[in-house]
Amino acid sequence: MPENLHLQNTMTRKKEPFAPRRSDKGIRIFTCGPSIYNQPHIGNYRTFLFEDILQRYLEYLGCRVNRLINFTDMEDKAIARANELGISLEKMTQPVAEQFLKECKQLFITLPHSIARSTSCVDSAVLLIQRLLEKKIAYKHGSDIFYDPLKFKGFGRLYGLDMSKWPRKKIRFRKDTYSGQRWNLGDFILWKGWRKSDGPIFWQTPLGKGRPAWNIQDPAMIVRHLGYELDICCGGIDNIYRHHDYNIAVLEGVSGKTLAPFWLHGGHVKVRGAKMSKSRGNIVYLQDLIFQGYKPHHIRFFLICSHYRKSLDLTGKRLDLARGRVETFREMVRVIGRHIESPGLSDPEGKSLAGRLQQDFEIPMNNDLDVETAFENLYKTLCRLVEISSAGRLAGKDARRAQALLQKINQVLHILD
Repeated sequence: MPENLHLQNTMTRKKEPFAPRRSDKGIRIFTCGPSIYNQPHIGNYRTFLFEDILQRYLEYLGCRVNRLINFTDMEDKAIARANELGISLEKMTQPVAEQFLKECKQLFITLPHSIARSTSCVDSAVLLIQRLLEKKIAYKHGSDIFYDPLKFKGFGRLYGLDMSKWPRKKIRFRKDTYSGQRWNLGDFILWKGWRKSDGPIFWQTPLGKGRPAWNIQDPAMIVRHLGYELDICCGGIDNIYRHHDYNIAVLEGVSGKTLAPFWLHGGHVKVRGAKMSKSRGNIVYLQDLIFQGYKPHHIRFFLICSHYRKSLDLTGKRLDLARGRVETFREMVRVIGRHIESPGLSDPEGKSLAGRLQQDFEIPMNNDLDVETAFENLYKTLCRLVEISSAGRLAGKDARRAQALLQKINQVLHILD
């Protein structure tokens, strides 16, 4: 179990020792997946990779992880696009889903055996909304249904909202998503009654003809697949604005139980110092970097080897440095591997360094998944082991021990062959 693992908890703003709520249930993690009306960009993959490292490291420590990642395949933008093209939601989103699965495989991102979809959890969304209506936390307005944050004690606590400044005047926000990192100071939508602009995309339910809004879709999938009580929720830093507090308000409003004691958020990827955006024309996709000659393990290393909470600046120079660094590391591992049958005598320093690889890795990783420091520690130790092996002072048994530890560590980092 992760006895020494400490994680920076967005909810408390503190680095805290992590322990699962119930060891017999394994560790239940929700990680926000992509909206599949557009292909994910390199910034999205950085988030998915820090979550991949989290899962892999927990499993390295011997934990059983039950992780949910989802496809958002039903929201305003997706519906508008499908209607514009005159095709079904499924026909429009399936190629994007397949591209995502292909690119996750290229980047060695661990995924659950099945990925939940918004369109497959409409019944769960309806049940949640019905419970919120019964509790008078939600209310009908025409054919729509809204959530009143003033009816939920502790609303906005993840972000740190000052609810004393919340307007008492009734203001409703009907869009699924709003651009920018801003707060909508008013009621957020849960159910969208059908309108002509929705075209043929709707569901007939006890709530009427319409569809679940984006704000209820993640909660519906979480309840369907993991229940009301999780251990960790993750996402990009942008989810701290509105989205994750909405998830908390919906699920805790129904259950009265804490959704998750730990919340982790990853930093953005910038491109030459600027935020990625369509208006700037600087959005970078995985295939762009592969076309430029970078291999998937170069890109994976670049995206994981800077602390996940920091913003990461994507430049050609930084990518080239990462490529050189990881290729040198891989070559040093191959050099050590060539000495596993060496009959040489055990050298005290070689024996010590081979055994130190484990603590080189685990001590920083236990400090909020500090991959950057872990890699630098491993790199320095490997440099010295290569020097010793070149001098004929690395015994085969020490090389084998180092090789075994490096292969175990690679189950987390996945940067070796």
